[in-house]
Amino acid sequence: MKDIRAYLSEHGIRPSVQRISIMEYLLTHKTHPTVDEMFIALSDSMPTLSKTTLYNTLKLFVDRQVVLMLGLDEKNARFDGDVSPHAHFKCSCCGRVEDIFEDELPELNLVFKNNIGRRFIMQTELSYTGYCSDCYDKRIQSIDNSITNTI
Repeated sequence: MKDIRAYLSEHGIRPSVQRISIMEYLLTHKTHPTVDEMFIALSDSMPTLSKTTLYNTLKLFVDRQVVLMLGLDEKNARFDGDVSPHAHFKCSCCGRVEDIFEDELPELNLVFKNNIGRRFIMQTELSYTGYCSDCYDKRIQSIDNSITNTI
């Protein structure tokens, strides 16, 4: 991505030091963090950062469409700095959230027309839940061990 300062300015966001740091964090950490995770990660380098500032900045970013707010978690919103068309996968076991791009599932048509009838679509959210490969492997290994122990 080009300069974060310019990117924010292009979207009508005044690029303060805190806003640049928050955007940079979201672009470099593809974990789809919650507010609490971001606050813990950023507060050491920015001791003046408050949760209120973080919430307000994220709301501004979402409103200006430079960040996605994901509704994958009932308790906490997660945020994604990648606003390109893609889906999300959340592991039901460990809670990890991963991106799924169209090249992984070509039958997904993630690019939609903006206008459908008299509706203007600003964002589409597509998500899947299941087991990530690590949790799936552990689950299968656990089943195999229990079968072996009963034989």
